[in-house]
Amino acid sequence: MESILGVIFHSVGGFASGSFYIPYNRVKSWAWESAWIVGGVVSWLLVPYLAAYLTIPDFMEIIKTTDQGIIFWTFLMGLLWGIGGLTFGLAMRYLGMSLGMSIALSLCSTFGALLPAVYRDVFTNDVEGTFSYMISHTGGQVVLLGILVCLGGIMVCGKAGMMKEKELTEEQKTETIKEFNLTKGLIVATISGMMSACFNFGIEAGKAMAETAVAKGCNPLFQNNVIFVVVLWGGFVTNFVWCMYLNTRNKTFGDYLNAKAPLKKNYTFAAVAGTTWFLQFFFYGMGESKLGNGASSWILHMATIILTSNCWGIVLGEWKGVSKSIFRTILTGIGIILLSVIIVGIGNSL
Repeated sequence: MESILGVIFHSVGGFASGSFYIPYNRVKSWAWESAWIVGGVVSWLLVPYLAAYLTIPDFMEIIKTTDQGIIFWTFLMGLLWGIGGLTFGLAMRYLGMSLGMSIALSLCSTFGALLPAVYRDVFTNDVEGTFSYMISHTGGQVVLLGILVCLGGIMVCGKAGMMKEKELTEEQKTETIKEFNLTKGLIVATISGMMSACFNFGIEAGKAMAETAVAKGCNPLFQNNVIFVVVLWGGFVTNFVWCMYLNTRNKTFGDYLNAKAPLKKNYTFAAVAGTTWFLQFFFYGMGESKLGNGASSWILHMATIILTSNCWGIVLGEWKGVSKSIFRTILTGIGIILLSVIIVGIGNSL
């Protein structure tokens, strides 16, 4: 039952992550950086604080009394993850939801799922949750199989995107993705995939705060919310610095008070996007508390995001005009990813 709940929570979180960018498409007359940072204030500062306040008694006291080395590494991982989050938004901008998320999350899922287990092997005395433990136990072996299957599905989705790139004209490609640029998109998606894995490392680094929260009577289901506060402080710093730079370079500081823009709608949609974005990790924390396996939790989270984003890509017409063979390829990729989720779930139950 615990594994089933974990899969459900991760699925809800993945749906939120795979859907969060849609409200940004409704923001009008603002530069990308203006919309991104407004949503970021909500997703990285306001909503995480509110979630921790509602679920963890005295969460700020826990942060204040935690060893400064733990806070430093948790914050640093958030800072590095911020680069991944920033370039993730750019990947959506240049590649669209289907292709952008598939490429970025392929690397993110690999690094985020496996490196923490390798880290435990090399730098800690942990017995469970290590890479050697996974490869020597049936459940861990099945989870690793699920990871491989998921990567295969991601590769198929990426292949569909490449086929689309070769088949459609420039006008067709920009009809649904206004700033479609394969070269820029591949660069930022690769950077995003590598750096976004640091979020999972941040959760690992801040585990002591979650353990303290549980010891103080917090519901274990919400224990990771205190970690998210610190990780997202780091993520906010990275994104804030970059967006302020872009506001300065592009002379777009006026966006925030531009009377010609639908300000009320813009702030609302950006806030909805930011809130939806945070919900992915709110439910991720709940799922991780049930499954308790970093690799399983991370790969399930990534897989459900990819499933959702590709479905939205189909609904929003990102594959409009492609041949039947390309459409079959993207559907095959989604099906393989769904299969990987089932395999990981089975591995967790063994």
